[in-house]
Amino acid sequence: MQFNRLRLTGFKSFVDPTDLFIEPGMTGIVGPNGCGKSNLVEALRWVMGEMSAKRMRGGEMDDVIFGGTSERPARNIAEVSLHLDNSDRAAPAAFNGSDELEISRRIEREQGSRYLINGQDVRARDVQLLFADAATGSNSAAMVSQGQVAEVINAKPQQRRGILEEAAGIKGIHSRRHEAELRLRAAENNLERVDDVVQTLEAQLQGLKRQARQATRYRNISGHIRSAEAILLHLKWTAASKILEEAEAHLTEAERAVTEHTGRAAAAATAQTDTAETLPGLRDTEAAAGAVLHRFAVERDNLEAEENRANEALSGLRARLVQITDDTGREEGLSADAKGSLARLADEEGALHAARKDEDAAAAKAQARVAEIANEVGERDAQVQALTEATASAEAHAGTPARHQGRTRGTHRGPARARRARFRG
Repeated sequence: MQFNRLRLTGFKSFVDPTDLFIEPGMTGIVGPNGCGKSNLVEALRWVMGEMSAKRMRGGEMDDVIFGGTSERPARNIAEVSLHLDNSDRAAPAAFNGSDELEISRRIEREQGSRYLINGQDVRARDVQLLFADAATGSNSAAMVSQGQVAEVINAKPQQRRGILEEAAGIKGIHSRRHEAELRLRAAENNLERVDDVVQTLEAQLQGLKRQARQATRYRNISGHIRSAEAILLHLKWTAASKILEEAEAHLTEAERAVTEHTGRAAAAATAQTDTAETLPGLRDTEAAAGAVLHRFAVERDNLEAEENRANEALSGLRARLVQITDDTGREEGLSADAKGSLARLADEEGALHAARKDEDAAAAKAQARVAEIANEVGERDAQVQALTEATASAEAHAGTPARHQGRTRGTHRGPARARRARFRG
């Protein structure tokens, strides 16, 4: 198989679809640093099944997708296709039906890679075996990178053996042998698991046999139980039939009682209707009586308030009467004192006339003093007379509300007459 063409789309710096034709002979790529020469070699490794992101000079496999520039946006998909000449039919039998093989690897950001051979999805392992049979691949010594010649010279015997096997074209056989050994070990493990499962199933079989015996015994016992239950249910049905007949008889009697009570309820409803017709007149009478009662209650409250005021006025008048009595006694004492003073003055006047008949001035002065005392006594008598009249008037006024209240309460209710009697007493 010969490489014919390498097509890159969105892979690293090759954002636009780019074709690299590999013609017979030697094909060389010349360009300055940074033009993408190493990207072509990495694309060739990548499409042949390279799984290491470090060997692709990236931190993760999504780094092979074009990351964008200041002028062009980033891509989400990268694809590399390798066209092989299969005219000698050296490919595996599954892919040996055409003269040209198209091997593609497509990666979508954060979705992983897909491998296709002639448009059919295949595994990465299938692609790696295809190139291993052709003595090449992503890790093949046929692809010599910078510094790899010194690594081949300094390689260990095991690594040199791999190079020789690849040159002899048997590396694919060793890969298949390794895969067959893995499958064989997996089959052995599966056989061991089958033995364990068989032992487990045998233990389960013994348990199932025991359960089957128990199930047979259960079915027999269940048959006897069903027969007994059938007999018990028949007896219960018979008893229930009797109870049903008695219930029907009670129901008939209850229906008759309901009919009687319905007639009584109809009569009661008629009586209620008649009573309801007389109810508005009674309510009007009650409302009028309530109004009269309210008016009487208001009058009673007014009379009680007037009685309280009269009692308070009577208490004040009695206090004034006591005060007037005290003032009268005091004035009588003053009058007696004044009379004594007059008598004493008269005696003094007689003595003065007898002693000093020629002293007219002294006599005139004594007369003036006597006149003043007489005027003061007259004023005191006038005040006593006024207080006496005021006391009589107050007693007359205090008696009038009490008599009026007694007459009013005697008209409306009886207890007022008893209170008037107690007040007069």
